[in-house]
Amino acid sequence: MRPLGSIFNAQDYPDLLVGIDPPDDAAVWRIDETRSIVVTTDFFTPVVDEPYDYGAIAAANSLSDIYAMGADPILALNIAAFPPQLPTDFLSQIIRGAAEKAKEAGVVIAGGHTIQDKEPKFGLVVIGMIETHKILTKSGVQPDDLLILTKPLGMGVTTTANKAQKAKKEDIEEAKFWMRKLNKIPSKIATQLNLKAATDITGFSLLGHAYEMADSSKVRIILNSQDIPFINGARYYGEKWFFAGGAADNRLYYEKFIEFSEEIDEVTRMLLFDPQTSGGLLLACPPEKISEFEDTAKSQNMPYWEIGHAIHGTGIIVK
Repeated sequence: MRPLGSIFNAQDYPDLLVGIDPPDDAAVWRIDETRSIVVTTDFFTPVVDEPYDYGAIAAANSLSDIYAMGADPILALNIAAFPPQLPTDFLSQIIRGAAEKAKEAGVVIAGGHTIQDKEPKFGLVVIGMIETHKILTKSGVQPDDLLILTKPLGMGVTTTANKAQKAKKEDIEEAKFWMRKLNKIPSKIATQLNLKAATDITGFSLLGHAYEMADSSKVRIILNSQDIPFINGARYYGEKWFFAGGAADNRLYYEKFIEFSEEIDEVTRMLLFDPQTSGGLLLACPPEKISEFEDTAKSQNMPYWEIGHAIHGTGIIVK
């Protein structure tokens, strides 16, 4: 596929603030002097067995790109591909799960489009609004910024174990809890404190998305492996090597940009390359704002983990 930048010249579209060069979590189009619209789309095959949960997780995942830009989602469309033999009740449960999750986010789903396919696929097109000066991007990280993660990792390896019928019920329930959870509160806190940089942790793994931030911002990010949270069971399933193919793909592409300390074992390295579904936000917070961030997060019962910081340089260091 040809890069968009080889077809569209960003300078020809002055109101396209984010979208072509460099790419980000969503496209941003300026509509007047103070406001912009934010647009994204995402869909994927089932990661859990229950159709209602699948729909809710797919919706939360699609909405996450809007939250990663600091915007408020307002409108969505379904994108669906379903096998013709799939029971009607399954379809309705998927749609209902997505609709109720969207309603929780304050979003209305106004129709969409469905085609037939051999394997179910579902997600949303989402439109959001933002005050232009509050946009969060991958390129806003500054040296000395602290890196904050708002959900634990391990959803990928756990759901892969579940597909093999090897996951404990309590572990998959924990994974579903986090995947259904909206990134609304951390996004609101980030814009309230006028933070400048964020991304959401999804298919490219923590290390892949962290590298995108480091590369776009022209900084080096140092991650403290002991501070990175994982859901219960993730380590166990990692030791049993229930890694999806995407984890190996992530490692193959991003490992050349990552410097691991020698004590970081093989399982931990792979867990950090593990693709996530509907993961948390990775936020960059200036050190002078960290106390206010912590107080605000605690007042709203928002979990968070400080996992590293940025310095001058390039690439990622995992200690």
